[in-house]
Amino acid sequence: MNVTALSDRVLLNNYLSGDRSAISELIERHSLRVRNYIGMMVKDDGIADDIFQETFIKAVKVIDEGRYIDNGKFLSWVLRIAHNSVLDHFRREKNSRMVNESEAGYDIIGTMRFSEPTAEDNMMHGEIEQSVRELISQLPDEQQEVVRLRYYSKLSFAEIAEQTEVSINTALGRMRYALINLRRMIQEKKLVLN
Repeated sequence: MNVTALSDRVLLNNYLSGDRSAISELIERHSLRVRNYIGMMVKDDGIADDIFQETFIKAVKVIDEGRYIDNGKFLSWVLRIAHNSVLDHFRREKNSRMVNESEAGYDIIGTMRFSEPTAEDNMMHGEIEQSVRELISQLPDEQQEVVRLRYYSKLSFAEIAEQTEVSINTALGRMRYALINLRRMIQEKKLVLN
């Protein structure tokens, strides 16, 4: 048996015995490999971050519910969850995404757009950015902090956890709830952010 499998098993046992920091260490150990795998599949950093977060939230939930069976292959199990989450993402995209001409890069007469952004485009971008900032300011303080550190300061979840002195699991959870709250507020206010 290799040392990593033993270490993963020990960390899992420590977590299940009440050591909450053990799960953070386990996530940190495998975060780069899982994040790179997801990023390679979806080729979009924002989506990859969401799926990465969703993957570890699902994994921790299964562990907490006692449904994880330790066979010494923790990383393989987490990568399988990540893979399934990526497939779920593509299924949702396929079912909900219709591309119109403007999104495909064509204007109304069917010619490609090669022009630079107009003053109107820049103004709309500024308005959207301001709307998003206002929504973020309505989140609870912990959620605001993790969103700002992630999207404006470009910190990794490990760096966010270290800076805010919480576990990676807590940082991921705060981001998840922040995104849920932002989506809800966007729907309630019927905002269009394109």
